Amino acid sequence: MSLRQQSLADSAIQSFLDQPIEITASITTDPILSAPKVSGSYFAVRNYSFIARAQFISASGQNFRLRIPIRIVTPNKNVSKLLPGQKIHFYGTAIKNKEARVAALVFVRGDIEVRTNASRWARSLASIRNGLRMNSGTGDAGALIPGMVLGDTSKQSVQFKADMKRSGLTHLVAVSGANFAIVSAFVLWAMQFFIRSIRWRIGATAIFLASFIALVRPSPSVLRAAAMASVLLVARGSKRPSDSLPALGFAIAAVVIADPWQARDAGFALSVLATAGLLLFAPRIITWLSRYIPKLLSEALAPPIAATIFCSPVLIAIAGYLAPMSIIANLLAAPAVAPITIIGFTSALISPIAPFVTRILIWVIHFPAAYIAWIAQWAAQFPVLKMSSAILISSLVALWFARTLFQAHWKKYVAVALCFFLFFTWITRWPGGGWDVANCDIGQGDSSVINLGNHRGIVIDVGPDAALEDACLKALGIKEIPLLILTHFHADHVEGLPGLLKRRSVGQVWVSNNTDPIFESTRVQSWLQGINVNVVTRGMQTGLSGVAIKVLWPLTSTQQFVTNPGDGSAINNSSIAAMISTKDYSFFAAGDLEPPVQEILRADVTHVDIYKVCHHGSKYQDPEFMANLSPAIAMISVGTGNTYGHPAPQTVAALTRLGARVVRTDTDGAIAISTKKHHLSIKLARAGFHIFRLG
Repeated sequence: MSLRQQSLADSAIQSFLDQPIEITASITTDPILSAPKVSGSYFAVRNYSFIARAQFISASGQNFRLRIPIRIVTPNKNVSKLLPGQKIHFYGTAIKNKEARVAALVFVRGDIEVRTNASRWARSLASIRNGLRMNSGTGDAGALIPGMVLGDTSKQSVQFKADMKRSGLTHLVAVSGANFAIVSAFVLWAMQFFIRSIRWRIGATAIFLASFIALVRPSPSVLRAAAMASVLLVARGSKRPSDSLPALGFAIAAVVIADPWQARDAGFALSVLATAGLLLFAPRIITWLSRYIPKLLSEALAPPIAATIFCSPVLIAIAGYLAPMSIIANLLAAPAVAPITIIGFTSALISPIAPFVTRILIWVIHFPAAYIAWIAQWAAQFPVLKMSSAILISSLVALWFARTLFQAHWKKYVAVALCFFLFFTWITRWPGGGWDVANCDIGQGDSSVINLGNHRGIVIDVGPDAALEDACLKALGIKEIPLLILTHFHADHVEGLPGLLKRRSVGQVWVSNNTDPIFESTRVQSWLQGINVNVVTRGMQTGLSGVAIKVLWPLTSTQQFVTNPGDGSAINNSSIAAMISTKDYSFFAAGDLEPPVQEILRADVTHVDIYKVCHHGSKYQDPEFMANLSPAIAMISVGTGNTYGHPAPQTVAALTRLGARVVRTDTDGAIAISTKKHHLSIKLARAGFHIFRLG
């Protein structure tokens, strides 16, 4: 790895970073369209990204021949038709990249010239992949089939991917060792009808599986499974005893030697850990469970339990939570995996020559695919255990020491320790018990919730990420939203709307009278079809379940102010500003309002208990406006490591001088506030409880 890393660091392309460069390269991976993403206040342009091997570069009158991997990024839709092996020529700009396996990240300027056509082999594989994708149907079930058979997730929506992840079923669409084992067993079984010799059958199966690797593309789990399968096939062909654990060890070594950067890949780690769990722990679980339940059921439960236990530290490090329902979800989904994989694989192979037969086979497996999609959506509704990987590892170490110290009765002590751990995890969960106001941790954006009781709440903005918004509202237990306030149409305040609308009812929506940016307001209108939408202006009031809401801004006509540096000041100053009052607390939220409007509203605001700080705590704040509010708690909704410098140190300092307890989502995580007996108590997702008396 050191030698390869040094070769990348010393490549000629490093001398021409951040300047125009001419490149000739050979494509090595399929172009993939980036996921929908919000960049700042706007919806980012979706780019295609792929890895290529640079062969010739020219810059500043110098020419170099080389052989170095680079990542290419371009918004050009025509690149979606490019295939591995094709040679391309283009002009671009190379910049330094955090991805260790490539020498640079290159943004294409203009069009890409295709120098060579794809090989017949590459075209054949592409026709199989495209055939399955085109004939797999619509909806989540239609998107699931290409993923389960060939690892093609291009048709899956962001929300469906989030459901698969939360339910612990993502591995089904990653062509893992399980898929490889199913296809291997099916091919080896089918070969007996054509080849009598076991050695020739194994040889033919190996060739077939090598083609399968090329078809599904060599992901970390596929490479690991392929290396392991090759050892087992050779062992069986030579009639030598085979042991899957040494085979796994060989697979790890082979993959890491061939591609050292796999050692840093979370997918590869999960694949190895899951396999190790199946080999080492699943047999013991089966033996233990068989004492209490039927062996058939214990054999079904053991694999997901073993894989979950072994993978938990890595899963928690990646996602920040553990989903106990993933065991049940995997158990329920298991019977449908093999039929979808085998029939889908067969339909993919014949799709270029018999699309009609392919559609019939796809129709057959569409039902089990819909069943798995339903399981993912169902399991995703259940709560998850949020913790850090350090806590989990410490708990496992403590359990091991408990077993060592109390050998005679270790099972009893371990059971007690597990119960204590689960109870502690439950009582420290966010948002805990009763809460009145919450601020979701949704990245660089805004989303606040006011509790109305009985799983009802008022939501102010929905952030930039639908999956995070949905997860937050699930944690808060919100199922009905009598009022949704979208303060303005910047993407970081409205793009999470599909997540809020997922299996929740919305009574009415308040929006600003400024419909810019048109792209976002049009998307919002399409999502809110059939829901009562009202444009609100200064002076409007309403009451819901003891919560009084008064609109202080905007005026009936769009106002023009001096524009501050940054994006969208005119839109920011059209944000809805609302004063919210109950018998227990007062709360003020005003989207991204900046000083020109804050100055106008000075006379309209007084001390509040909770203030959702405007514009993510940017430096553009009016000191007198903040002094009039003089909040007890100042909530700042901001993304970790954002490039805007939010929140500004001077804003945090000013609020602190006013006596406010400043809490922020980038360092504290999600925020939940309750008001009981003249106390404000804050529950932070990352830092526990804080309680103090109202001022």
